[in-house]
Amino acid sequence: MSFQTYRIFQFALSLSIALFIICASVLLTLLFKPLYYFDIQYLNIEHLSNMNRSIIIENYDYMIHFLINPVPQEFHLPSLNYSRHGQVHFQDVKKIFTFIDLLLILTGMFSASGIYFNIKNKNFQFLKSASAALILFTIVPSILFLLDFNTAFIMFHQLFFRNNYWVFDPATDPVITILPETFFLHAALLVLGLIFTGILALLIACKILSKTKN
Repeated sequence: MSFQTYRIFQFALSLSIALFIICASVLLTLLFKPLYYFDIQYLNIEHLSNMNRSIIIENYDYMIHFLINPVPQEFHLPSLNYSRHGQVHFQDVKKIFTFIDLLLILTGMFSASGIYFNIKNKNFQFLKSASAALILFTIVPSILFLLDFNTAFIMFHQLFFRNNYWVFDPATDPVITILPETFFLHAALLVLGLIFTGILALLIACKILSKTKN
């Protein structure tokens, strides 16, 4: 392997590890239902939506199962009305999470082989490079979330969706009343928290493994 090829490989590996940790953080947050269950009471969602807790949980659980299931399927809420635009939006969101699933698998496979290669050759600098890539990826979203989450929330939707179907009318899509914006803020903070935990884990692993070189 030439020096130039080696540098490209190391750069790709650092990027792959960073993307793997981001994807894993997003999916773990999606799967962490207790966050929403806590917010039902904390954000008083029953009062906001005028629904009882069992109905809220039934429909929220369906949405999560729909999004994490990679098999194509129609969106049908079990006990809430929804519009055609609302249905299309959730199917668009499902496509995003299916892409994240695929990216997680691909980056996981490449990262695992690259980590094995580097550890075998006692090269641990890639761990610092991966943590640096994670910081670069998350510093701007972190600042935006903390300064003005509403604006960041709108920008996110405008970036990832080619229509305005994400602007729900509670009259035709009452599901929006059980998904307050503050819940998405809490989810975003959890994603960032998991990513920063990943950064610390990489730096600690680099420090520990570097000691084995001597």
